Amino acid sequence: MKVFILGGDGFCGWPTSLHLSALGHEVVIIDNLSRRNIDNELEAGSLTPIQYLGTRLQAWKETTGQEIRFERLDVAQHYHRLLTLIEEERPDAIVHFAEQRAAPYSMKSSAHKRYTVDNNLNATHNVLAAIVESGVDVHLAHLGTMGVYGYGTAGMKIPEGYLPIEVTTDDGEKVRQEILYPPNPGSIYHMTKTQDQLFFAYYAKNDQLRITDLHQGIVWGTHTKETDLDERLVNRFDYDGDYGTVLNRFLMQAAVGYPLTVHGTGGQTRAFIHIRDTVRCIELALETPPERGERVRILNQMTETHRVRDLAELVAAQTGAEVAYVDNPRNEDAENDLHVKNDLFLDLGLEPTTLEGGLLDEVTSVARKYAHRADLSKIPSTSTWTERQKPGVPGEPA
Repeated sequence: MKVFILGGDGFCGWPTSLHLSALGHEVVIIDNLSRRNIDNELEAGSLTPIQYLGTRLQAWKETTGQEIRFERLDVAQHYHRLLTLIEEERPDAIVHFAEQRAAPYSMKSSAHKRYTVDNNLNATHNVLAAIVESGVDVHLAHLGTMGVYGYGTAGMKIPEGYLPIEVTTDDGEKVRQEILYPPNPGSIYHMTKTQDQLFFAYYAKNDQLRITDLHQGIVWGTHTKETDLDERLVNRFDYDGDYGTVLNRFLMQAAVGYPLTVHGTGGQTRAFIHIRDTVRCIELALETPPERGERVRILNQMTETHRVRDLAELVAAQTGAEVAYVDNPRNEDAENDLHVKNDLFLDLGLEPTTLEGGLLDEVTSVARKYAHRADLSKIPSTSTWTERQKPGVPGEPA
């Protein structure tokens, strides 16, 4: 099939592009290279050396004989160029990664909040409107987040998108239906993903678009089978306080002898998935699209849950690193439980990569190999969720 990968130069988009190309699909990356520009803004690059996109694509062609095309455009701003591409290329599927993906970055300032809202909501709505206007029957697969649910589960397993409810009418009749699981976003970034859900529900209902929304957990790991083929194909490894995901940050901190930074009590439970499972889940989702007229297909794209302090202890036991408990910049409960259903992907044939099954050693070796590239001043998280948390306010953490 022909597949557009929006945001195909990013942490999840790049390995997904390679994986689908290796399977024989015709892949077109559409990206405005904004993630690279954010590196310049933050002065915090990937721990692994990321090549220019042109170099990456040439390396892929030299290594595999497969060609991936690239179109540079801003999906959130260049609507008519996107529409023209869809009309001319007539893709079978579009994989949508083209959103600012970091919760801490979305909370840095009012400017970052507004950028995240403007980019993410416009990007999603432009894609939906362009598919409708083009008249092309495209399956849209969107990378969402488990964070739309919040991090409290009221003792139940979070379902895959829809919650069965029963309402008693005034005359005593009991009416049963399913609704979207009530969202509870924990950042501006997560808030944009909850709005994405409403966009999708509307367009699936009103225009019969075929949409799959993948609520993904926190991604760990770096390598996939494809990115391992040539060092020029290496994936991102973010370790800074804005974009570094928690387990990768711990492994990198251990590699450079920096205490593992656990925010608050470390009692926050999060859902996780390895990058290899991410690309496999995208593959499975594209192979099993919904029919026209179906409601949005929502799958929980995660494989396991862990408390943050337990992860820190696991990494500390493996590497000998120290654990440091620091103030939590987020506005969240100190402790929570998280129970999640992921039956749909397991039924489709996903064989999860777990921490016990282990690629921790591999990630640790990557971190050690490139430790000389680390800027230790970028490790602490400086983005705060409320004004009262900002440095200089008496009684609040600096």
